[in-house]
Amino acid sequence: MSRVRFPPAAPGSPCENFCSSQGVLLARRRNPFPLNLVLFEPSEIAAPLARSDPRALHVLEVLRRREGESFDVGLVNGPRGKATLNALSHDILDLSFVWGEPPPPLPPLSLLIGLPRPQTARKILQEATALGVGALHFVTSDRGEPSYADSTLWSSGEWRRHLVAGAAQAFCTRLPEVSFGHKLADVIANLSPGDIRVALDNYESPEPLTAALKPRITANVAPNTGAVRPVVLALGSERGWTGAERDLLRANGFALAHLGPRILRTETACVAAIAIVKSALGWS
Repeated sequence: MSRVRFPPAAPGSPCENFCSSQGVLLARRRNPFPLNLVLFEPSEIAAPLARSDPRALHVLEVLRRREGESFDVGLVNGPRGKATLNALSHDILDLSFVWGEPPPPLPPLSLLIGLPRPQTARKILQEATALGVGALHFVTSDRGEPSYADSTLWSSGEWRRHLVAGAAQAFCTRLPEVSFGHKLADVIANLSPGDIRVALDNYESPEPLTAALKPRITANVAPNTGAVRPVVLALGSERGWTGAERDLLRANGFALAHLGPRILRTETACVAAIAIVKSALGWS
């Protein structure tokens, strides 16, 4: 059976626009993470970028850059800048980089989260990084499922890929510190003294998060130093804190607060709480 070859679509025609949009959709399916900033590890910038790399696909099919054109890049935990596509071959993209100033440090906001199911943890890693937090500590808790700590999300190092995706979405290079699988008591014991501590709880909390923060806002700057006091926000596992965990949190200076009468998914509660804390303390 013979094949019929159709001529290419005329420039600007509906068919060309449709084919172009399909190419972008295909590129996004292959690389589902948004790349407002194309991030590179320091060890990668001395070598060409393989054309099979998802970032190369993004540059060519989504950004539609051609030889001689530039795009926004960042060095993980370093400066932002511009990359120029110097040459394009069948296998590689030859890039050159010009770097600017590093972005400001991440706000001193740490999340202490009861270890959730892996698909929830993936969302938290990406969204919390995009919003901007200094640290994410995923702790084992009394009501958490112990097997979640054995997920390949953690053992394979996949978790870091979600941090990079969140930073790229936010046009930032900074990645938060991450720990996972440690006991709640052990993580609390390693917190810095003098920080502001609030734990979200739907059962015994006397006031909403905004009210719990109000008396602490004026004390946000440590006396005689001018240094901003870190904030630690604790969120229970998907089944919440136990009575013993609430007692542990209170004994270590955590005020209990809530986000209202609605029961939220863990990832939703994280996003809402981060936004409230950063807004209340004037952090960008």
